[in-house]
Amino acid sequence: MSFLHDEIFEQPQVLRTLIEAEGENATEIAALVRERRVPYVVIAARGSSDHAALYAKYLLGTMNHLSVALATPSLFTMYQSPPQLKDALVIGISQSGESPDIISVVSRAREQGALTLAITNEAGSPLAQAAEHVLPCHAGVERSIAATKTYTAQLVAVALLGTALAEDETLRGELQAIPDAVEKTLTLSEVVQRAAERYRYMEQCVVLGRGYNYATAYELSLKLKELTYVVAEPYSSADFMHGPIAIIERGFPVIVIVPHGAVYDEVKSLARSLQEERQAELIVISDQDEALALAKTPLWLPVSVEEWLSPILCIIPGQLFAHHLTLVKGFDPDHPRGLHKVTITQ
Repeated sequence: MSFLHDEIFEQPQVLRTLIEAEGENATEIAALVRERRVPYVVIAARGSSDHAALYAKYLLGTMNHLSVALATPSLFTMYQSPPQLKDALVIGISQSGESPDIISVVSRAREQGALTLAITNEAGSPLAQAAEHVLPCHAGVERSIAATKTYTAQLVAVALLGTALAEDETLRGELQAIPDAVEKTLTLSEVVQRAAERYRYMEQCVVLGRGYNYATAYELSLKLKELTYVVAEPYSSADFMHGPIAIIERGFPVIVIVPHGAVYDEVKSLARSLQEERQAELIVISDQDEALALAKTPLWLPVSVEEWLSPILCIIPGQLFAHHLTLVKGFDPDHPRGLHKVTITQ
């Protein structure tokens, strides 16, 4: 087996360890946020970490009513013109904690007097040293270049912060149940392996999600690009209807992420339109029978969770699909061409 396969299956234990180890730390950080009456959050991240930041935008917005913006690191590095952040909570999210542009955002924000937090798998990294506070991911060494366990750990770290800010025991209990839900979702592996055979010659596809799972669409598309070399384009289902839908014709593969929740009816309606009116080839990730019935390839989530937690589950079939499709296409899942584990950007 590959490192990628092993790391996908390590995720339940990684998430259990993270929730147990960092609950108190998240509570202390949340207390500082409340004490300082932080009005908004700015997050700096790249790659998969940027997709975790996109999840944070929805989670901290809906659960904690915070305005969340994604940083523009080039303002700090290339243009040397950083915005004023002294009243913000500034979060740097990075698996390695080594990217200079993310470090620069956090360092300059701290110099301005902002409350700063690093979410990273490397507690001794330059990013962790640059921030006042650290939420370590506890994912262990990730040998495969494609991030899997560090990504879901970042999502859970964000969720720990959100539930701590909300001071809601019901939410905390729902989060504590997520490692078991991930473990059950991993039982889809054989189903996904069989499904991947159908897409051996797939060269392009679209990945659709909305709300919390907008982040999932981006993360799944990245996994397909870097592992299988498929040109996979992510869209919000709402944005997709504003033009890109024109590319869909008979047999065009569309992956739709549509668990139950506030955006379910809208995304399901679009999926139905793509299937009935344009004869698209639908791969559907859902816990809802009605949505799955639209798919040529249904990927059923064996566990239903609240929508705010669904990205942690919905990416699991996506990871499995990318892994199995990589093998079907005859590629090495641990060594995608031209990529390195740590990408340094200025």
